[in-house]
Amino acid sequence: MQPVVHLFVGYLCWSAYARFYRGEPPAPAPAAVAVFGAALPDLIDKPLAAWGVVPVGRTIGHSLLFAVPLVVAVWLLAIRFDGRILGVAFAVGYLSHIAADVPWHVIAGDFDELGFLLWPITEMPPYTGVKPLGTVAGVDVTTLWLEAAIVLVAVGVWLSDGTPGLRGARRRLGEW
Repeated sequence: MQPVVHLFVGYLCWSAYARFYRGEPPAPAPAAVAVFGAALPDLIDKPLAAWGVVPVGRTIGHSLLFAVPLVVAVWLLAIRFDGRILGVAFAVGYLSHIAADVPWHVIAGDFDELGFLLWPITEMPPYTGVKPLGTVAGVDVTTLWLEAAIVLVAVGVWLSDGTPGLRGARRRLGEW
């Protein structure tokens, strides 16, 4: 999945959580934390791969061996500072990123690329990129089509949620 699409997936997951468990649209701060959590695996791994520290851009930050302790630590820290909802938002965002990377490999049958889940115990081969899904009416359909659909749905959900975070962002930009 393209890194930016994870932000939309994180928001969708947080919006679903807020509506299902809290019965209301997402508040701006937890929504922002969920989106940050969804971005973090790539913010960790992509630079490390670019600098040659790790072999590919889906290793440490994407590994459950790192993710689970990190999510627990953030959760405990959030509880300590009376921000339990922010700990939940971080967990939803971060884990949505890892979960969203799995289906593309399963759909394409590239099961060896799931090595990131237990890296460094399991090997992570080079990422093969966009996955082909088939041909419809002579047009090659790839995972990018699904990702575009995710972005469109997420924008629609964000609009129906009342655009959480937009008012605060406008206010802050106006202060500059």
